[in-house]
Amino acid sequence: MELYERVRPDFEFSDTRGALVQLVHEGYEQVNVLTTRAGVTRGGHYHKETAEAFFVVDGRVTVGLERAGARQAETFERGAFFRIPPHVVHTMAFEADTVLVAMYEKAVERPDGSKDIFS
Repeated sequence: MELYERVRPDFEFSDTRGALVQLVHEGYEQVNVLTTRAGVTRGGHYHKETAEAFFVVDGRVTVGLERAGARQAETFERGAFFRIPPHVVHTMAFEADTVLVAMYEKAVERPDGSKDIFS
């Protein structure tokens, strides 16, 4: 049972001017940028309807993952890109000041105002 999947960006390019990383060009309804200070823990929830992908812009985060009794922890640093499927509880412990891009296949807030976030 896979609790997360490493993802490759759609396109990467670099030259003397700098670099461009195209994470995706379709498939996500909601994109957030999350800035978190070292020592903070976030998450502790899961989504029933949406998968969530994260790209670590800078920093370091250890993600605890759990589903159906299976548990795993993975540490991700700058440049890591990973996807968490629905029904996987994810808790993030930020070991350094960190900036993440969080992308949801379906928007977390539903049209009726309820949210696809469960403890």
